[in-house]
Amino acid sequence: MNTSAEASHNHPHSSEHDHQKCVTEALDTAEHLCVVRGVQLTPIRHQVLELIWDSHKAVKAYELLDRIKPLKNGAKPATIYRALDFLIEQGLIHRVESLNAFVGCSSSGHQHEQLLLICKHCNEVEERPATEVMQALSQELEQAGFVVHSKAIEVRGICVKCAALHDDDQD
Repeated sequence: MNTSAEASHNHPHSSEHDHQKCVTEALDTAEHLCVVRGVQLTPIRHQVLELIWDSHKAVKAYELLDRIKPLKNGAKPATIYRALDFLIEQGLIHRVESLNAFVGCSSSGHQHEQLLLICKHCNEVEERPATEVMQALSQELEQAGFVVHSKAIEVRGICVKCAALHDDDQD
């Protein structure tokens, strides 16, 4: 269970956030899960995952391609898309549909639904569990007889960090 100090430390908008720890934990988790599942985290898949985890901002496939070309000269769009498909299939990243971009999954170790908070100023994406919201949504979907294939809610707004910066501009 996360203590409030750990939650603050892990929260991407916290001043105490250790992003390198985020990256290391995400890559370690990915490597472990791939071994357990008997799938390969190839060097290109690893590089794409690492580039996605460079920040908590959503990143587009062609941005990844531009950033990976200096590392892997023959990289083509299909190379990136195959890596992205694999990472999504393994639950290591999420597709942010409204931005047509990708972000690292902070809960890769288990199957889950997603509430993604997308800052319209800095483009950082925060993944939240929102258990009660997802349960209420599941009940509505069940009552409608709707068969769900995947469930994610994307909310666009202004993150705490950008809101504080904006407040500072008003002073």
